[in-house]
Amino acid sequence: MDIPEDTLRQVLKSMKESKLSLDALENSARDEAARTEESKGIIEFHIVANSLTKPISKQCLLWLVGLQNVFSHQLPRMPKEYIARLVFDPKHRTLALIKDNKVIGGICFRLFPAQGFSEIVFCAVTSNEQVKGYGTHLMNHLKDYHVQLGIHHFLTYADEYAIGYFKKQGFTIDIKLAKTSYLGFIKDYEGATLMGCQLDSSIIYTLFSSVMRKQKEIIRKLIDLKQADILRQNPNLALRCNQSSSTNNSDGNSSRDKKFKSKDDDKLYNLLKTVLNQVKNHPSAWPFIKPVELTEAPDYYEHIKNPMDLKTMSERLKSRHYSNKRIFISDMTRIFTNCRTYNAMDTEYYKCANVLERFFISKMKEAGLWEK
Repeated sequence: MDIPEDTLRQVLKSMKESKLSLDALENSARDEAARTEESKGIIEFHIVANSLTKPISKQCLLWLVGLQNVFSHQLPRMPKEYIARLVFDPKHRTLALIKDNKVIGGICFRLFPAQGFSEIVFCAVTSNEQVKGYGTHLMNHLKDYHVQLGIHHFLTYADEYAIGYFKKQGFTIDIKLAKTSYLGFIKDYEGATLMGCQLDSSIIYTLFSSVMRKQKEIIRKLIDLKQADILRQNPNLALRCNQSSSTNNSDGNSSRDKKFKSKDDDKLYNLLKTVLNQVKNHPSAWPFIKPVELTEAPDYYEHIKNPMDLKTMSERLKSRHYSNKRIFISDMTRIFTNCRTYNAMDTEYYKCANVLERFFISKMKEAGLWEK
């Protein structure tokens, strides 16, 4: 559809003069807060690496030690000696996330320029700094860095705990890079899944979500202008709309009651939506994102008669099923109860349920939705 330049200028001017709509803020991307913190200088990103041929600054060495500590703490199943060897290996580089001059996260990788790809070996953010969009913004910085180097493929072996994160960052098991380009160059990890991500040189990844949000805002405003234009050209249509509105408001008291009820419902909906999104984005949410598949647990539904998962809750929320907070809490609690009923106490699933339940309760309390 061709849009007149004057119309576009009018829309852009109105966007500059007004704040972003509440809807746009509510649906802002995961990396929005992280991008804002970076612009304010609260967090920084630095590429650091060891070297055998040139001096390494004290600051760089301190950051490398900090990265080793973060990876060792967040990836307990990885041998500490192995982590230290790769972090300090001159062939590897690490994109470090710095806050208050301390390392709070990073992505360690090895470049294979001649082969056209880079292997990601470690990726982690300290637990007390998670669910802030840092992981997404960290990966976006790494993507921009590689596009500048002319490298357009990432490969990584992801264990079951990391698959969810990498999927959110655009990684798939459908590797676009020719197998001959990486076979024999990267180490095979038993029990892990090889995933890949193809980069687009036309995209600035650290700005991508912001650009998409602005485009959506422009489209919404263009739709509003088009609707207003249609009503001007069809006054009878506008009259019918007004008559319909007048009819609906004929019962003043009833209308006001419905209006107030609608506002309360919308407030509850937005609060529940915020909490649900926070829970879904938590690192321990991966076992509960979707219904349990029979291929993973053939006897699951023999033991669990009332299953529940975060995908089902999202669908229920969208259909306005949660008319009060008690129904919402009941469904969420059922996820954790089912998990602890089916899985043993020493399993990762059981631990994830405990961690995520504590997080859920804390977020409900922050939203004022938890009974004291």
